[in-house]
Amino acid sequence: MKKLIYLDHAATTATRPEVVEAMLPYFTQNYGNASSVYDFASKSKTAIQHARKTIGDALGVPDRDIYFTAGGSESDNWAIKATADAYASKGKHIITSKIEHHAVLHTCEYLEKHGYEVTYLDVDENGIVKPEDLEAAIRPDTVLVTIMFANNEIGTVEPIKELGAIAHKHGVLFHTDAVQAFGQIPINADEMNIDMLSASGHKLNGPKGIGFLYIRKGIKIGPLIHGGAQERRRRAGTENVPGIVGLGKAVEIAVATMKERAEKEIELRDYMMERIMKEIPYTRINGSKTKRLPGNVNFSFQFIEGESLLIMLDMEGICASSGSACTSGSLDPSHVLLAIGLPHEIAHGSLRMTLGEDNTKEDIDFVIEQLKRIVGRLREMSPLYEDFVKKHK
Repeated sequence: MKKLIYLDHAATTATRPEVVEAMLPYFTQNYGNASSVYDFASKSKTAIQHARKTIGDALGVPDRDIYFTAGGSESDNWAIKATADAYASKGKHIITSKIEHHAVLHTCEYLEKHGYEVTYLDVDENGIVKPEDLEAAIRPDTVLVTIMFANNEIGTVEPIKELGAIAHKHGVLFHTDAVQAFGQIPINADEMNIDMLSASGHKLNGPKGIGFLYIRKGIKIGPLIHGGAQERRRRAGTENVPGIVGLGKAVEIAVATMKERAEKEIELRDYMMERIMKEIPYTRINGSKTKRLPGNVNFSFQFIEGESLLIMLDMEGICASSGSACTSGSLDPSHVLLAIGLPHEIAHGSLRMTLGEDNTKEDIDFVIEQLKRIVGRLREMSPLYEDFVKKHK
């Protein structure tokens, strides 16, 4: 049986054993409903408050401003839709970028169908939103700017502090989708001018189905989900106590190990990028080489299809993802890669590999050797590559 080499940590991560252990009592022993008044339920309530404080401390904000959700997509939807609704009397203009996660893009498209206007900012060749472009896009009727902290495909980290400052200068609220960044790089919400922030547990070795939205005190937005008084009347539904406990434990560990993990992942990332660029011709790195998440590697290989590359890597026990959306039924390449200026034929040959703390240099060496072999084989079958070689002889 082939060894599994998992290089898709941006998609999801394994739940840490310590996290599972922390969650278990809240399934079978301390199973009380945190909203109940009797003493047995107080254990659940206390556990929720502990997790809330852990997350608040990680962001440098009061724990009262942390609201638990079912994940990053719900948090994004809540921040954008509730802000649009609450501030509609001021205006119906929202600003985002062309490389956002679909939880943001599709929510904005939904609002466009309901009378709102959305400006989708361009990015540069590295996927960075230029602050001057944001400044130019803000209007008197702008009510929200939502720009992701770091891109899920190409790993580019945005100038969030500067973008938030521009929004605040014009009296506009600033939200960031930090699903990929939270727990991976330091974030202080107040220092970075963030009014709302979305995050998800399963991206940082926590459980799936749990996330949170940070809402700075004073922001008057209503609930996305109605029905009860949970989460201080802002998010109805019985609290997912095991998930919340697991998220809190995962955040605690992520904060404690962040520096060490980042150093290791950056070393492996840079080693991988350097070898691939040297040893596989007609290849380009996507995203910023410096302003980048520690574990993100994204390449485009000319003259091949990303889906074929993924399938052949999987046959060798290597889990990665493609820059192409073809595996989800679309013939179009990634909107992110198109936004940074890649032509369709190059964007289709893209590969994202995202590292985790358990990956080793031996893993990377094996993956690179397989990549060299597979890319070479796919190019041998490509008429485009054959024509290219003939023209350049």
